[in-house]
Amino acid sequence: MSLARIPPTESADSRESAESGESAESVYDRIRLRQWRRGQARSAGVERRDLLRLFATAAAGPLAAAAPGIARAASPAPASPKAPAAPVAAPGIVKPLPSDVFTIRGTNAETNFAALRTTGPHTPAGHFFVRNHTVTPRIDAAAWTLTIWGSGLRGGAVDFGYDELRALPSVTRTAFIECAGNGRSYYATQQNQQVSGTAWTLGAIGVGRWRGVRLAEVLRRAGLSPDAVDILPRGLDDEVISEGTNLGRVRRPLPVAKALDDVLLAYELNGEPLPPDHGYPVRLIVPSWVGIANIKWLGDIEVSAEPLYSPWNTTLYRLFGAGYPPEGSAPLTRQTLKSAFELADGATVAAHRPQVLTGRSWSGGAPVRSVEISTDGGTRWRRARLHDTPRRGSWVRWSAEWTPGGPGPAVLLARATDSSGRVQPEVAVHNTQGYLFDAVVRHPVTVV
Repeated sequence: MSLARIPPTESADSRESAESGESAESVYDRIRLRQWRRGQARSAGVERRDLLRLFATAAAGPLAAAAPGIARAASPAPASPKAPAAPVAAPGIVKPLPSDVFTIRGTNAETNFAALRTTGPHTPAGHFFVRNHTVTPRIDAAAWTLTIWGSGLRGGAVDFGYDELRALPSVTRTAFIECAGNGRSYYATQQNQQVSGTAWTLGAIGVGRWRGVRLAEVLRRAGLSPDAVDILPRGLDDEVISEGTNLGRVRRPLPVAKALDDVLLAYELNGEPLPPDHGYPVRLIVPSWVGIANIKWLGDIEVSAEPLYSPWNTTLYRLFGAGYPPEGSAPLTRQTLKSAFELADGATVAAHRPQVLTGRSWSGGAPVRSVEISTDGGTRWRRARLHDTPRRGSWVRWSAEWTPGGPGPAVLLARATDSSGRVQPEVAVHNTQGYLFDAVVRHPVTVV
């Protein structure tokens, strides 16, 4: 993906980044961050002084939780529930949440990875994790419209109804959506490091088959101007309050180049209309970018001829900590490399009886090339068998046979390598908000 219409003063950055292999998304976000600091990028919907105050808070340490789903203190993740799989409730989530499939985390629902063992490459809607900043809105598609507006259009605002969007040429894409904080709890439980945020284990991910219309098609019909540089999709969920500041509805800008590349206005998941918790009637799918970019319950899209910024790429979804510059990293774009067993933490397995271990590995940067497992805490490693052709935007399922020895505790490990040569490390680089955990996860079991 090439970045169009980068100001001439930034061209040196672009050339240097291309030579170093830095992604186009990283180039874009780094440029926008600098423009925002200089006052050259508009803070869409929030006063600049409020964003600066929140920015300083985030840079100083873990962000205090002031709204549902934002920055809760991490704590050890509980073992999979032993009780019968009765539906449980979470504030603001519509669909049933059986306790054998989900673990409730505030306003969110994490998929228990063991529940995926009997599913295929696409995550069923009933198993798909839920990440809500507030609550799921109930929207009538018949009365819903998507408004495209802003200084980056040749004319005035243009509205599209639900049936109008569905009548446009459609495409279907497989893509995963993963929360940037997936794996966050392991900073605390595995690395003994304090972080803030929802204490996900590895179940804040789902792979879907998404059908919809290309955003490029809609922008073209709305009259996209050559002067447009950013687009800002905004959801219809409730406004978010953080540190006493109303941040407005969830929104995060994208470069026009990305919007015209592979972004989808999706209205179906796995062949059915989107469920309410997953963005009905229409949501954004931004392949390979972190989950926050995939805005649910779309209400409007601003097309701007000037650079845009929002709280979701200034104070939130950036990396702060000892391993990063004092002002923090560039805003997050691509996800990291991860692996997970389809087995409950602390599961009991029979001694001297053959087992088939199964799991999944995925990467936001490149298709997974290979997976190794260890059943002795990392002393010895061996290849797992892959059951899917590695593809960008999806995971690979894998398996390995194991015959446990005598009774006692055991630790299972899974380590993936992607086609770029990246290998999961033993330790993840700490950041105060607990994003992008990528280390090999230690998975305890008991042999009886």
